[in-house]
Amino acid sequence: MKIKVRDYLRTFCIFGKIYLMRKMFLISLLYFLFAAISLPVKAQQTDTAKKQSPEEQIEQYFFVLIKTGPNQNFDSAQKAKLFQGHMANINRLYYDGIIKVAGPFGKNAYTWRGIFIFDCKTKEEAEKIAQSDPAVAAGLFAVEISPWYSAPIGSLVHGKPNKPE
Repeated sequence: MKIKVRDYLRTFCIFGKIYLMRKMFLISLLYFLFAAISLPVKAQQTDTAKKQSPEEQIEQYFFVLIKTGPNQNFDSAQKAKLFQGHMANINRLYYDGIIKVAGPFGKNAYTWRGIFIFDCKTKEEAEKIAQSDPAVAAGLFAVEISPWYSAPIGSLVHGKPNKPE
């Protein structure tokens, strides 16, 4: 009987050591995961604390009100071609980091067709950029341009966006 008890104790000790090793491994793994998750959060909090609030980052952009232009004498094929060029120009300006907001208005009592917000330095530069739109150049659309101010956050972050592959 003594042999069996000794064998039992030896087996128990071996399983006890395995259990203890597993427990220590799991605790170490959990500690590592916690550290890995909390470090980026701490770094992000430190970076955020160093940055200014949005109100302190206000910068100038240019608001472009797109209106119905003086020349509406286009057939449907010509209008389709102008709109195709208009959309291609918006895409180009977006990936060049110039256009930050673009979109049409719904039907309205005014002659408002849409808006752009340009990231450029001067009103003259904004006018030149607006004239690069084939629909504006042809007179299908007219534009009114005013300085507009916002913090460079969201889609207003300076620079070019990453182009999808």
